[in-house]
Amino acid sequence: MRPVLHGDVSAAARVLLRVDPLDRDRLCQRMIQEAELADAYVGQTGCMHPLFGNGSLMAAARNRKLADEPSFDDLRYCQCFELVLRHLIDTRINQTRN
Repeated sequence: MRPVLHGDVSAAARVLLRVDPLDRDRLCQRMIQEAELADAYVGQTGCMHPLFGNGSLMAAARNRKLADEPSFDDLRYCQCFELVLRHLIDTRINQTRN
């Protein structure tokens, strides 16, 4: 996956805001996997992935509907933002162990 910036996390969190809380973990993992797949595709072909874009988490997220971006006063948004960060940390930890 391309380097993750604030906008990537925000876009993914905004996607998660639109789904049932019970589906958020699975969807977050899926967006990260799509970004990784797209990044590998770009590296191999030099072209953007036809479905998942340029390998950024933002591109994977923007394939879905995003909620309007709330402020950090919104507890649900904070929970979604935190969830994305946790999944990114877990992904990096697992990559370094392999």
